[in-house]
Amino acid sequence: MNRILTLFIISLAAGLAYLLWPLTSSQFVINWDKRLFELKKTYLQYHEVTNFPEKKPNIVVILVDDLGKTDITLYGPGKVETPHIDAIGREGIIFEQAYVTSPVCSPSRAAIFTGRYPQRFGFTYQMHDFYLTNRLMHYGYRLFIDSSPWRPRSVEQVPSRKMAEKQGMPPSEITLGELLKKEGYHTALIGKWHLGGHEQNTPCNFGFDFQYGFYASHSLYAYEDNPGIISQQISNDFSDKYIWKGQRDGPHAIYRNCEIIREEEYLTQAITRECINFIESNQDTSFFLVASYNAPHTPLQAPAEYVEQYNHIQDPVKRVYYAMIRSLDDEIGKLMESVRQIDHERKTLVFFISDNGGATYTHTTDNAPLRGGKITDFEGGVNVPMIMYWKDHVPEGIKYPHPVSAMDIFGTITSVLEIDLPGDRTYDGINLLEFIEDGETGQSSHSHIFWNRGNTKSIRSPHYKLILNTEFGDTLLFDMSENNLERKNVLNENRETALDLIEQYDRWEMNLKKPLWPPLIYYVHTEKGKNYYFDN
Repeated sequence: MNRILTLFIISLAAGLAYLLWPLTSSQFVINWDKRLFELKKTYLQYHEVTNFPEKKPNIVVILVDDLGKTDITLYGPGKVETPHIDAIGREGIIFEQAYVTSPVCSPSRAAIFTGRYPQRFGFTYQMHDFYLTNRLMHYGYRLFIDSSPWRPRSVEQVPSRKMAEKQGMPPSEITLGELLKKEGYHTALIGKWHLGGHEQNTPCNFGFDFQYGFYASHSLYAYEDNPGIISQQISNDFSDKYIWKGQRDGPHAIYRNCEIIREEEYLTQAITRECINFIESNQDTSFFLVASYNAPHTPLQAPAEYVEQYNHIQDPVKRVYYAMIRSLDDEIGKLMESVRQIDHERKTLVFFISDNGGATYTHTTDNAPLRGGKITDFEGGVNVPMIMYWKDHVPEGIKYPHPVSAMDIFGTITSVLEIDLPGDRTYDGINLLEFIEDGETGQSSHSHIFWNRGNTKSIRSPHYKLILNTEFGDTLLFDMSENNLERKNVLNENRETALDLIEQYDRWEMNLKKPLWPPLIYYVHTEKGKNYYFDN
């Protein structure tokens, strides 16, 4: 009997040791390229401008969060009337096939700020606050928590909490903020950052003279006890509990110049307030402003007067979501009015873009007729609203039909300012102005556009799009001449085309860096009983 008891205790101890053994690994220590960092420092110090540039345009990038093309009326009938966003399009160029480099916030933003595919510097996946650090947590999560449509990955090694806190933009990367500051511009990042909250990768360390906003993926738009604000939780969205849990703590807090402050005003309106203050205080100099609105990303909160405009909408989730978009549009209208009031001979180059498509898992939107949404490589996740406006410099009311990339914002700005970029790294964004002349839409600006998130590999040519999942075996090929709707998999009748695209993809992938951190979870997109898995 004693022997049986001893064996039982040993087995129990071994089982507990197996379940509780830490999965944290030193392989995920954040190691960015020190050589590139030294080259960056030398480049930024060389020929630093001390006087503000003459006759160079002000630059404004309006970056919004999780806004799908069908949420607004820029591209036709939309869920919410957005007259101010539409007005920017009427006065500028609307890109009908604008693609972000990732269907999720942080790697998409990394590409916009650097003009480079984020996979070139290891920013492959979304940043995560925590990981399941032992097998007991992992099995417990899978067996007892209904997290659909999210599914924990089976992993044997994860970053420690300390390393998770250091995830973000590698200090070796050069941002638009640093480049334009070097050129003599006053620079500001106002709103959402989501490229790291550790000291080494806050916006204050990436060339922004002024910062206001938060570091994380989300923050409260207002404190929950604010009587003028309607807050709406989403009962059938697993991620919503996590979103509300962040409140305004840590990276979710509001910072001014990287110091925590208390903000009482509704955040979308507060971002506009800070943007207008920055514009008015810099109207006699050249400035670069990133107006980074977090709307309409969850948590769902909107001023009561906007929610009342949608009382005819029965679904309270959609009612608040639509109110957030309408509020966002009004604030963008105020921002653009401020730009127009101070505009003079320099004029202001303005870009408007969403960081990814609408988040269908929140049950706020559906991106129809585009397929899928945020987190997926389908068009609903990566094909986003984008406008370029530059009074008297670009034709008005033009719709550019060919694929462009969010990285082209970087490429166009640096080309307009004739910035001599360093030759120690590859830049992927191109100058859009070279393809838009005399009101003509010209040829396609990109031969191929790529996406990579581990097991999911995608490539877009002017006529086709391939999505390949190496773990689950899915291979999808779509003829993109059919309105980008991705309805029919044409792989069987176009296998040579698919092989050519895979070859193009493999050549591109050879130059990528190893991811600085791993994915945490699968997002499972389900259609007609079929599951499609995307790493996140």
